[in-house]
Amino acid sequence: MEQSIRTQPPGPRRRPPTGRAAAAVPRPGRAPDSAGAPAGRGSRPRPAATEHPAGPRLRLRVPLRGQRDDEQSDGRRRPGRRARLTAVGTGVVAVLATLAVAGVDRLLFDGLGWVFGLGYLVVCFQLAVRVRYVDLLAAPISGPIAFALALLLLEPVNSPGVTARVVSLATGLALRAGWLFSGTGLAALIVLARFVAQRRIHRSR
Repeated sequence: MEQSIRTQPPGPRRRPPTGRAAAAVPRPGRAPDSAGAPAGRGSRPRPAATEHPAGPRLRLRVPLRGQRDDEQSDGRRRPGRRARLTAVGTGVVAVLATLAVAGVDRLLFDGLGWVFGLGYLVVCFQLAVRVRYVDLLAAPISGPIAFALALLLLEPVNSPGVTARVVSLATGLALRAGWLFSGTGLAALIVLARFVAQRRIHRSR
């Protein structure tokens, strides 16, 4: 009895609040546990991460300087785009294609006639369309060189010798000047149109 009197403080006992009185008394707040681990001494609360609304993101691709339009950022080519020819590639394709057309014409008709002329027009058109913008002048230059080389190698000659070859070449160029100027002029017009269109695009940017 004496021990219970000593442990209890003097004065009336406080009863726990009940009912509305208990609801009115605020309770101490409890900090949420971060990652289930107790916070150590000196630790600071981490700011809550801002949530971004989920939705499709629009990515704008700007071509790098020195990168072609038909290449992606990792260096691979885009599917569905036609490959561009360099200056060397334009010359090689012009010579090989013109010689192939001239060989077919001579094999079928024993000479260089209208098949060779039409084939030369097609070759000049393809060269002017597929050449790169920086090598536009290669298309109208490679065409006449390939034309003359085909006449020099595949034109029938009556007598052997270098002089006969030169005379045959001059005669062939004179007789087929219409095909030569038509193909070269077509390539020059396409190249000029591409140059003007590209300049307008650069100015609009």
